Amino acid sequence: MKHIYTGKTKNVYELEDGNYLLEFKDDVTGVDGVFDPGANTVGLTIEGAGLAGLKLTKYFFELLNEKGIPTHFIEADIDKKTMKVKPAETFGKGLEVICRFRAAGSFLRRYGLYVQEGQPLDAFVEVTIKDDEREDPPISEDALDMLGILSKDEYKVLKELTQTIAGIVKEELAKKDIELYDIKFEFGRDRETKEILLIDEISGGNMRAYKNGEYIEPLQLEKLILEG
Repeated sequence: MKHIYTGKTKNVYELEDGNYLLEFKDDVTGVDGVFDPGANTVGLTIEGAGLAGLKLTKYFFELLNEKGIPTHFIEADIDKKTMKVKPAETFGKGLEVICRFRAAGSFLRRYGLYVQEGQPLDAFVEVTIKDDEREDPPISEDALDMLGILSKDEYKVLKELTQTIAGIVKEELAKKDIELYDIKFEFGRDRETKEILLIDEISGGNMRAYKNGEYIEPLQLEKLILEG
């Protein structure tokens, strides 16, 4: 296999069959050693984070595939901390799509004049550009269309998928008395069909979840969901 890319939390390889292999690492995003799923830099390394992330990702992607929601997931090898996926094209140089159920993180930092921490939000969808130098700035539907990153019709699909998938994750967490505050997704176009697919991962490293008002660390979240 051919090494393609080293990301913040994963290594990416191209396989001989045209598919890709994602190798999960123990690095997580954050600032000054404090975990933050909305951060655009690696903040710390947590032993076991890669394995925990892959286990949750496998669990959720298999669930989504069963429900007929398009993803790039093919299979996962837990022992090797790898996941085989279908090739997909990113939107522009990459987008992150956040679904927010409560005010926290960057949303709170930006709009703190008008919102209180933990204030309920109605599955608010926010799109940001993957651009470390500019700290992943938010971008509007109109700007996405005008800049040729994705069309308005594609945005509607993206928003609907985001809210649907976030709702499924929220329901799964609620079964364990866990509340989902926000979650971050990535999407791409299927290289052959151009269908919009969920890509990357669904793990404790890209969501904020609380139980009894207490924040749950990524490794603990995996244990609560899969071992409880």
